[in-house]
Amino acid sequence: MRTIALSLVVVGLLVLSLGGYLNPLLRVTTNPLVSIQSWISIRYMALYEFLTVPRDVASLRQRNAELEAENSQLQAQVIELNQQLREAQILYALTGFMRNNPQNQYIAASVIGRDTNPFMNHIWIDHGSDQGLRRGMPVVTEKGLVGRISAVSAGASSVQLIADPGSAVNVLLQSSETEAILTGSLTGDVLLDMVPQDVTIQAGELVLTSGLGGTYPANLVIGQIMNVRKQPNDLFQGATIQPVVDFSALQAVLVITNFQPLDITPLIPGQTP
Repeated sequence: MRTIALSLVVVGLLVLSLGGYLNPLLRVTTNPLVSIQSWISIRYMALYEFLTVPRDVASLRQRNAELEAENSQLQAQVIELNQQLREAQILYALTGFMRNNPQNQYIAASVIGRDTNPFMNHIWIDHGSDQGLRRGMPVVTEKGLVGRISAVSAGASSVQLIADPGSAVNVLLQSSETEAILTGSLTGDVLLDMVPQDVTIQAGELVLTSGLGGTYPANLVIGQIMNVRKQPNDLFQGATIQPVVDFSALQAVLVITNFQPLDITPLIPGQTP
């Protein structure tokens, strides 16, 4: 009898449920349970985040520090590789110049310093008498004339740049084949002087060493004429020269070792050896 009664109750509940008659009762009984479940879920997620986020932040900070260190290391490697590439390009250019000018013998040297005297324009190179360098030897790059060795020690040399106030170079204007004198200045400008007034010189004209005076071999490129200085009452005209060599960026040079500069001091009136 109990089984039959329970079966009838179950069947009755199913009929009522399918008919929608139990929905109000179900809402009354299930809504509180859903609310309790949502409250528990929200509190659980808040507790989980509270317990796990600090560890995540610490992990992220550590990872960020590792990435920053790796980035700094990569940047240092890039700088080093760029420097090596630059040095390789310079050496390649110097080697090409030596190959294209086999009439001279060369020793390559690195620039290791610059004179701090504001009234002098000199650089120091890492080769000296132990490597066969001598005072007066011309110094060039693949672009053109730098200057000449002014002093030598066992392992280093001082190079007087053509921009130095004490420098004087006998030059030739390529287009007009006119001879002139090139000097340095206190400002670092390279100046052309002693050009006859009847000679036409123009901006852009190339200036080469003439070989006269015995201080430099002929046909070394120096630079181009920039600004012409000409006054009607002057005996000579002059100009400012833009050197082909950037003296501030010199890293390596070539010393011409088979050129023997001539000492013409005893031949100059009023000069003593």
